[in-house]
Parts: sequence; structure tokens; C-alpha cells
Amino acid sequence: MKLSKYICIAILFFSVSMSFAQQLPQFTQYMFNTISINPAYAGSRETLSVVGLHRSQWVGLEGGPETQTLSVHSPLRNQNMGLGISFINDKLGYENFSYLYADYSYTIQTSQNTKLAFGIKGGVTHYSLDETLLNDPSVVDDPFFNDVSNRWSPNVGAGLFLHAPRWYVGLSAPRILNTDYNKGRNGTLEYVALERISYYLTSGYVFNLSESTKLKPSVLLKATNGAPLSFDISANFLFNEVFWIGGAYRINENAAAIGGIADFQISKQMRIGYAYEYPISDLAAYTSGTHEVLLMFEVFKSKRIKSPRYF
Repeated sequence: MKLSKYICIAILFFSVSMSFAQQLPQFTQYMFNTISINPAYAGSRETLSVVGLHRSQWVGLEGGPETQTLSVHSPLRNQNMGLGISFINDKLGYENFSYLYADYSYTIQTSQNTKLAFGIKGGVTHYSLDETLLNDPSVVDDPFFNDVSNRWSPNVGAGLFLHAPRWYVGLSAPRILNTDYNKGRNGTLEYVALERISYYLTSGYVFNLSESTKLKPSVLLKATNGAPLSFDISANFLFNEVFWIGGAYRINENAAAIGGIADFQISKQMRIGYAYEYPISDLAAYTSGTHEVLLMFEVFKSKRIKSPRYF
């Protein structure tokens, strides 16, 4: 099914009287893309790590979300500190959000095998409406939408990341400031579109099933002010330290989805991952599902031979 531009505009105008809570994009492979939601993760892989991801959500439904991310992070010479930078481009219908943020982490050794990292992030969010919408007088004949279609807003975030070789727990709020993108130039409120605070709780554990097989369950709980709780759970098997395969399930107040994940370590430096997700809701009649591709490149260091990273 295709959403016509008129339906998209109806949704946009409906938001004039309703509060819209803009949330960060969601990912099926969140356990391999932690830097996008938690700055304390920066440098934790003990090497220079570059991660790119593309997500096409609800394929077949015009206006469905499309997201691209690119992040780079690394420890500094002082191994207690890490730096990173991340870019997220998120498109939903006629709305576009771009996030460019820098990350800093500081890690302390809390026991022989356990570390606690503190992280902060800062940057800008760009909000815009598609030119297709703004330049079509048959759809939009209101200069207000040109007023709100190009906004830059600074924001900050913070996080904690407690981890050992076999488990981790993370808590973060990637955007702490409430940002209203859609006030007119005279300062009056035309309609409400807010980037509200989202809190992320993540956790995972690696179990040895045999000499060649491991099992890693992971969970993510996301709470956003003014939006339903979202809960993700996944379980992945790792074979011979090379091939991951598993499943995922997401549920919130309004919908649910199931998915599968496959991840392959092509070489010491490169990993590729793919995830497929299918909605368990009325939306299933209008989409063939969601596709997500992840590519990771790392500058390999000899110390990682003795201490492989599973997250």
C-alpha cells in the first residue's frame, strides 16, 4: 500500500493539535551499534572501530522510516579515555532529522575484570521538511511550514557502561534537552513537535555452551517521556568466534515485531551483519518487513587475540 501525499499531510496537520514525541531511530542490531545511544561505549572495544548501518523500515509502505548511521570511536593513548563521533540521518515521511554528535568516555577499573565507563555527548540536531512538500501549493499553502522546515538545535547526552569480558549493563539518555522544533518566527506555538528525553537500559551476557559455541542474550528497554515503553530482547549464537545467528522480538504498547539476525566476521578487521524484522500488527498487511545491514571495520590489535569482544 502507498500512502498518498494527502494522507501524509493529514498526519502532519493533525499534529497541529497534538503533541508529537520525536524519538531516536530504533535498530534491530542495537547490540552491535551501542555507540549510537550510549556515549560511555566510546573506546570500549579497545581499538579504532568504524560502524555503518542502513535500515529500511516497513518496505513497501511509502513514507516508511529510512535510517543511516555512521560512527567512529577509539580509545586514546591513555586507555582510560575514549573519543567518538556519530552521524544519524533519519527520514520519516516528509520529516527529516539529522544528528551529528561527539562522544567522550572515561573508564575506571572497578575490579580485576570489571570496568565502569562514564560518558557524555554533545552536538546538534537538524530538523527539516521535504522540499517536495514545501514547494507544492496544492498541498501546503502556508508560509509557516517554510518557517519550521530548517532548524538546528544543540543538545547533550550522558551514559554509564558497566562491563566485564562476558557481560555488560548500560544506562543512557542520548538527548537530555527537550527541543521544540516548530515555533513560528514570532515565538508563538504553531504546532508541537518535540524531541523528548529517551532513557535506554541495555544488558547482555555471554554463555559458553561448548568449546565452539556461545549464546548471548541481550535486552534493551527504552522509555521516552510521553511515549509507550519499548522492550527489545534478542538471543544470538556464536559459532567458532566467526558466525552469529539469532532472533529478536520487540514490543511496545501499540505494536510488536519479530526478527532474525545473522552476522559474519569476514576477517579480523571486517564484520558484516544483516537483520530482518516483520511486524506483528495490522501493519503487516501493508509491508514486506524491515531490512537492516551493518558493516563494521576495526584496526586490529594483538591484545584482542587474548581478549575477544562480544559486544
